[in-house]
Amino acid sequence: MAKDDFHVIVYQLLAYLYTCLKRGEDPDPKRLCADSDFFKANGQTLNARYWAYIVYNMHGLGLIDGVMFAEMDGCMITPIGIEYLTDNAFLAKAKDFLKDIKAIVPFV
Repeated sequence: MAKDDFHVIVYQLLAYLYTCLKRGEDPDPKRLCADSDFFKANGQTLNARYWAYIVYNMHGLGLIDGVMFAEMDGCMITPIGIEYLTDNAFLAKAKDFLKDIKAIVPFV
């Protein structure tokens, strides 16, 4: 799993917020933004759209509260869709099938 995978970022956020709660500290807003050193992956910060997506879905799943944001536009994969894509054995077979087809049929 990469450092910028959805589930890795969610874990980092939840672990940080839980640690702050147990210590009786307010979370540092600088650590809760896309360009925070806390979330750097391969020396790069998260892009703002991906960060907004993660926070939006964490709130929607009831994992975090106290977040205000503008409505997100467009069609996007959900966290359940990510899990389905990465953990579903049938989709893994479909992915392998498509790789085989691409090797057999050029320009697909």
